[in-house]
Amino acid sequence: MSGYKCARCKQKVEIDINVRCPYCGHRILFKERGAGIKTVKAR
Repeated sequence: MSGYKCARCKQKVEIDINVRCPYCGHRILFKERGAGIKTVKAR
């Protein structure tokens, strides 16, 4: 399972079946990005 962040209360949320924040009940969640930064060489 991957981590999500609630759009309203900004708490970290782990979802399994219900797509709802257990803290505030909001249903809009953002998937957290990885910490890695890509460097791409431009031509």
